Amino acid sequence: MSRVTAVTGATGFLGRRLCETLVARGEHVVAMGRDFSRFPQLDGRLCRLVAGDLGDRQALQLALAGADAVIHAAALSTPWGRRADFVRVNVAGTEALLDAARQAGVRRFVHVSSSSVVFDLCDRLEVVEDAPLPQRFLNFYPESKALAEGSVRAATGIETVIIRPRGIFGPGDVALLPRIVALARSGRLRIVGDGNNVQDLTYVDNVVEALLLARHAPEAAGRTYFVTNDEHVRLWDLIAEVLNGLGLAPPKRRMPLGAALAFASALETLHRALPQLGEPPLTRYTVALLGCHQTLNIAAARRDLGYSPAVGMAAAVVHTISWFRRDAHG
Repeated sequence: MSRVTAVTGATGFLGRRLCETLVARGEHVVAMGRDFSRFPQLDGRLCRLVAGDLGDRQALQLALAGADAVIHAAALSTPWGRRADFVRVNVAGTEALLDAARQAGVRRFVHVSSSSVVFDLCDRLEVVEDAPLPQRFLNFYPESKALAEGSVRAATGIETVIIRPRGIFGPGDVALLPRIVALARSGRLRIVGDGNNVQDLTYVDNVVEALLLARHAPEAAGRTYFVTNDEHVRLWDLIAEVLNGLGLAPPKRRMPLGAALAFASALETLHRALPQLGEPPLTRYTVALLGCHQTLNIAAARRDLGYSPAVGMAAAVVHTISWFRRDAHG
């Protein structure tokens, strides 16, 4: 009998690429998501579409029947929102999926978490998986992902693996680089700090490969892994390269890190008091990304998963710029 992988969040950036890759390899996949209107046309003999919500436990059990592994990529992923919504989707949704997977006889549950669970407003270099979590999270997203990790680790009757990718980007991205490009186009992008901060990012196809490896690696059960491109980059040099590739001028104006944090904190206070204003134009989460050093050590993923980033940063940036020009906002 052919192995079947169920993918939640199949209509999102990462989940969609997971499904495309599985079908391209001739594997069977159950694509679980909410809105398939923009989902690619994949071979129906290999890909079964299941529309639904993580809160529907009966539908989850039916969808997972016969699945050997689940890759849980669905999440509420945004720097702003209500805590109750993050808990409902990212924590309760994960717990419901775990329960359904266990009852359906799924062998392994691969949980897509986030490296943001270990970062605060301080520089962090070569962080390893057992690093302590911050006492206060930057926002409700990493808090909810940390809580979900706890539920995954506590699960019994099913093998679990937690993958923490860092800064996923590439063709189809709707969050990371598109936000930066939009700010540059509007003339509102500022260099935060001295512009020399080093970050880790991960090309989407490399994350896909790590997740697929995590389905079967025997040493991985019960463990947590960071996944990056393993190429520490000066973030503002990378941003300049992308903007130049799109014919946009990189920013020259700077905002000191302390001033950016103070401004973001004030905006967050205002927008919490007046929720009708929506997401603040700048958050502490974004400031940390743009102005702090944040890198990870992926030795464990290399050792246990056999993970090695196949697409280097140079090629990844070229692919991403080409997609922007062709399909996105270029």
